Amino acid sequence: MKKLTIITVCSALIMFCFNNDSMANDKYLEVMQKSISAVYTASDIPQLQEAVNTLERIGGAEKTKWEPQYYIAFGYIMMANQEKDGAKKDSYLDLAAAAIEKAKKLAEQESEIIALEGFVFMLRVTVDPGSRGPEFAPKAMKTFAKAIALDAENPRALALMAQMQYGSAQFFGNSTAEACENIKKSLEKFSTYKSGNVIAPVWGKSMAESVSQRCR
Repeated sequence: MKKLTIITVCSALIMFCFNNDSMANDKYLEVMQKSISAVYTASDIPQLQEAVNTLERIGGAEKTKWEPQYYIAFGYIMMANQEKDGAKKDSYLDLAAAAIEKAKKLAEQESEIIALEGFVFMLRVTVDPGSRGPEFAPKAMKTFAKAIALDAENPRALALMAQMQYGSAQFFGNSTAEACENIKKSLEKFSTYKSGNVIAPVWGKSMAESVSQRCR
């Protein structure tokens, strides 16, 4: 009888811990979905910064989760994309790169993180294409290739690579055929790609469609 009581208590404790973990995960997903939506819908740098500040707090509490750091980096990349001043653009990209390094320590084989790292390199080029292209363009292409090798179905990695190819081809006056073919492939993947992670990235399709329009 005593043995049965101990087993019952242990079972109850296990169920209690499981339920608590499940509730904590549900809460994490809830706050992340709200914060991710805030990043996606932000229309200017102050709104992006507000969303990133919230994600910073989440990341501070959820030290084993890579997603907060990913979206912190994405938010800073979006700020850099809106910024015209080169020095300020670089400062946002520095912050994005720091968050990416944190995310990589938690999930070094995650294709989405590596693709985002390549995005940072690509935007470094835009500060001064003439002087920065030789350094950062190859880094971007190598990083996108790595992201695709980790997940060949990742539409963002392919779309970003295609955008880099398109920009480079235009800069040097070369054919954009390869870039346009990859953009076409990325759009096909956007329509079929599914992730088991409910807070996985979903951005990038409109960017690919914009490049696709230039391919016609």
